[in-house]
Amino acid sequence: MPTYHVEMMEGRTVEQKKKLVEEITRVSVEILGGSPESVNILITDIKRENWATGGTLWTERS
Repeated sequence: MPTYHVEMMEGRTVEQKKKLVEEITRVSVEILGGSPESVNILITDIKRENWATGGTLWTERS
């Protein structure tokens, strides 16, 4: 079964992350089959100072 790598800016709550992994797992099992126990999800929180879009760090965006 799949392993998902989710990268996002830090600041989400544990409850938000819990809901996210529940839904990713649910949809994976629904579409791909298998069991929930076979779905792995790795979440990486990235500081805004380490993320840039369009050549601008997110700490510099308004």
